[in-house]
Amino acid sequence: MNTSISLKDLGILGYEKTLNIQLEHFELIKNTKLANRNSEQPQATPNFFFFVTHPHVYTMGKNGNISNILYDQAALESRHIEFFQTNRGGDSTYHGPGQIVGYPILDLDHFSADIHLYMRNLEEVIIRTLAEYGITGHRSEGETGVWLDIHTTQARKICAMGVHTSRWVTMHGFALNVNTDLSYFEGIIPCGIKDKGVTSMAKELEKNVDETEVKNCILKHFAQVFDTCFI
Repeated sequence: MNTSISLKDLGILGYEKTLNIQLEHFELIKNTKLANRNSEQPQATPNFFFFVTHPHVYTMGKNGNISNILYDQAALESRHIEFFQTNRGGDSTYHGPGQIVGYPILDLDHFSADIHLYMRNLEEVIIRTLAEYGITGHRSEGETGVWLDIHTTQARKICAMGVHTSRWVTMHGFALNVNTDLSYFEGIIPCGIKDKGVTSMAKELEKNVDETEVKNCILKHFAQVFDTCFI
């Protein structure tokens, strides 16, 4: 069974181009799995992980409420913010500079074919990463992602998550606010949740954070939580 993951950092890349890269690799895994059904010599299905930083963009999940995008088209254009409807779960979110986005394209048959467990494991990776910086992350029941001070009036999200799966193959992933300009969240109701705020590692630590260091920390904990290695 192939549990290694091919890693690539796409750098700064637009959302649409990145989505096409995701779909290409997502379909590759799915098609390999389908071909293996009737093959006497099945091929090992690959796994992929992409880091990326997107230019300013709002995205909406397949079951999201468009009213959670507060800016109209003119406001979006004046602020140079793109908008995309996606096939992931979840509602509205923002991606932009200073944010680390991770897209695991995995065959969960290599790990555990359990979407709920997969999401909890993604959260665990981020919780462990934050802990290395002295930030205590939490889960919020019924609200995917990683939060701070969840049982207080200061509850705020630091990492958003949303995925799409088919035939136990994943796409989309997580967005961790590291040095993110949080003013861009003013144009949406993040994840459709009105009573909680958003934050970043930089805001919590009151200083800019080395994003390469954070990426390496994420990879370390991802390898531990998923019992895998990156190639």
